[in-house]
Amino acid sequence: MIHKIEISSLIKRKTLGLTFLLSAATMAFAQQKVGVSGKVVNKQNQAVPYASVTFSHASNKLYSDAVLTDDKGNYKIDLVPGNYNISIEAIDYKKATLSNQSITKVGGLSPFTIEAEASITNVKTKDIQGVTITASSKPMKVEIDKKTYDVKSDLTAIGGNLQDVLQNVPSVTVDPDGTVNMRGSSNVKFLINGKPSALLGIDDGANALQSIPADQIDRIEVITNPSSKFEAAGTSGILNIILKKSKKVGFNGSVIGTLGYLPKTGLNANLNWRKGNLTYFLNGGGGYSERGGKDTTETIYKNFSAPLDPNQSALMSQSQYSKDDGSFSNYNLTTGLVYDFSDRTSFNLSGTVRAMNGIDDQKLTTTENRLNQAGTFQNFGVRKTDGDSRNLAFQGDIGLDHKFDDKGQNIAASLSLQTNNSHNNSEIIEHKNSLFLLKDTTKRNSTNNSVVGKVDYELPIGENSKLEAGYRLDINKNIYDGFVDSTIPNAFMPNYNNSTDYKEMFNAGYVQFKSKIGKFGYQLGLRNENSQISIDYKNQAGQKIDKTKNYNDIFPSVYMTYDVTDKNQVLVNYTRRIDRPRSFFMVPFSRYSNNQNIFEGNIDMNPSYVDSYELGYLMSSKKFTLNPTLYFRHATGDDKFLVYRPDERESVFFTKPINLGTNDSYGLDLNFTYDPVKWLRLMGNVDLYGYKTEGIAHYDIIDQNGNPSVGTMDFTGDGFSSRARLSTTFKFDKTFSFQMQGMYRGGTKTANQERKPSYSMNLGLSKTIWNGDGTISANLSDVFNTRGMKTYSFNSDYDRNSHMQWMPRQFTISLTYKFKQGEKVEIKKPKKDINNNYEGGDEQGGGGM
Repeated sequence: MIHKIEISSLIKRKTLGLTFLLSAATMAFAQQKVGVSGKVVNKQNQAVPYASVTFSHASNKLYSDAVLTDDKGNYKIDLVPGNYNISIEAIDYKKATLSNQSITKVGGLSPFTIEAEASITNVKTKDIQGVTITASSKPMKVEIDKKTYDVKSDLTAIGGNLQDVLQNVPSVTVDPDGTVNMRGSSNVKFLINGKPSALLGIDDGANALQSIPADQIDRIEVITNPSSKFEAAGTSGILNIILKKSKKVGFNGSVIGTLGYLPKTGLNANLNWRKGNLTYFLNGGGGYSERGGKDTTETIYKNFSAPLDPNQSALMSQSQYSKDDGSFSNYNLTTGLVYDFSDRTSFNLSGTVRAMNGIDDQKLTTTENRLNQAGTFQNFGVRKTDGDSRNLAFQGDIGLDHKFDDKGQNIAASLSLQTNNSHNNSEIIEHKNSLFLLKDTTKRNSTNNSVVGKVDYELPIGENSKLEAGYRLDINKNIYDGFVDSTIPNAFMPNYNNSTDYKEMFNAGYVQFKSKIGKFGYQLGLRNENSQISIDYKNQAGQKIDKTKNYNDIFPSVYMTYDVTDKNQVLVNYTRRIDRPRSFFMVPFSRYSNNQNIFEGNIDMNPSYVDSYELGYLMSSKKFTLNPTLYFRHATGDDKFLVYRPDERESVFFTKPINLGTNDSYGLDLNFTYDPVKWLRLMGNVDLYGYKTEGIAHYDIIDQNGNPSVGTMDFTGDGFSSRARLSTTFKFDKTFSFQMQGMYRGGTKTANQERKPSYSMNLGLSKTIWNGDGTISANLSDVFNTRGMKTYSFNSDYDRNSHMQWMPRQFTISLTYKFKQGEKVEIKKPKKDINNNYEGGDEQGGGGM
């Protein structure tokens, strides 16, 4: 049986042997040598990097020598003329030998072809002639238009979920409330295997991220400046979540169980069966977790005076403390099949169901300092919120991929049907000065049905060029129904008893051409998107609104590369993107949370647009990868959240999305990996960035004396800040690893808000057991319990200090068992793109529309 070998030990063995032989040969005699070169490839004519090629002289061992291929499978070596026995060895490949090969003159040898091993196990390490070695891959891969993060290398996320994984992904940060940012912007587009997915829902936010177990994720593609091949939504970029897919024949899979504190449990399985032309897979599981969030807010009100009405009072200051003891459970199941009609045509069919259930258990304690004609006094309030939320989503996908030839002419078509139903109910009971004040009851239901169809075509032109084109259709229908009731009169209630039908249809087509001339490569793309939106809103107050929006936009993209050397490359690109308002942002009075904090939609919201530029440099070697990128983004019609009090005599705050002014962001995004020795790995990300925002909002208010007035909120501001992350992994032996991760986020400041710096640390370890079939892992997140968000907000009406912590420190332990490990099948890959462009997920045929 052919065993796996470790490249580093093989090199060491060959180097020591060759040193002895060459030294002896030098002392004995001098012999004229000839230079020969060649290449090592597999049966698909793909290069095999870092293969060992040994030339053993047939009659005199002193003339023997060996060489290692570079990252493109090429080698060069000087040999004494004569007959040689040649052997080629590489990880995951069978050893190949050629006997009595004559080498007499300078020149190139025919390519050596080697065959993949019939049985490979990536977790077990075995010995070959006393040499024990293991192959390893880098946790981050940098390509022309994306960075790929290997989730398997993240020990601190084992047993966690997608939100935990994203905290460690290069160029990505996750706020304590679950908001995901790329280079400081929260307008991120999520895809799963290159497509929108019911697993991520429509308006489910952080809950959706928590519903996808980390164990189901293979890698995450960070696309900061997507080309015209991708939908234009997501001004800060795209995060493409690639789920695991087995490449082994027979029945195989894995099961992972998790326990943690705060109370947390999980059980997930990945099962696969592959035989002949048919592959069947089933992935699923569920989990339960409890929350322990805390929020403290101190507000000082500026424009107050004693009201003339003796029955009225003015609010001077307010202190609030909120504790969230709710819980969250989720279940998901994905099953499907892939059938290969031939080497060129495959069919895939899959279905997904996801269920989420949440229990709200929040308590808010409030102390108010007020002023009336008699002087100052205090009010004490307690608001208790009990509720539940239920979400059920289904998705069905069907696709067909066909290769016209072996030169890269392909077509891929897919159709996805999705439905998502959410139900949210809550009961709010409030006491004031120990006396019952009110009881609010809210119900909010939403349904989303969507159809996504797309087709992508690729046509190679010559050896160095390719034409790509495609079409995509999105049809979405969202239905929102809201119900609110209260035991006391409330002027807002009729507005929040409403229903809305929201419909949108996007038609998109793209074409792009890529080519390479010598060391210079380029890609030019153009995308057209036509958007049609209609909103039908009505409420209990008798208000009816019918609104339609139609707009057509062109989105160009330009990519250029220059190969300075084989391992150094300059990258330059430009793209134009769009930020469409989320559907519920455009629903008037869409969400009533409680009588103190009200979200008000804005039906007049329009898209904002971003022009994005990047200049990067990629330097890579066997041990080191460095990728600094300078970026600049200019946004027009930038969306902001206006937080204001429509009545200065009350403490009711409204939050409303608006289009406002411009926003410029620029910076240096630096990513690196470094393996100084085989037992140590460093991976880091540093983002030094500046920002400049312009825009002033005006809104109608009622002042302290009950008179109409105009409020102002200035969003103008600029500054410079930073984000940094460092992950250090120690490999004590081939079965035991320990990882430390530190994160820092610098403070930011605008004209009306200042965010304080924050930092946190995570620890993780992993131990392989049961001869490689099992893994036990443990991690401690937020070791010092410092992961929170401190903000200071201010305007002409109030000053506010707040400290929010979404989740406290947590400990998790997980056990993974891998069983019936089948044989790995050599999967034919598409011809390597000359620009290393996006290859797509495992199940959508290379398209990213």
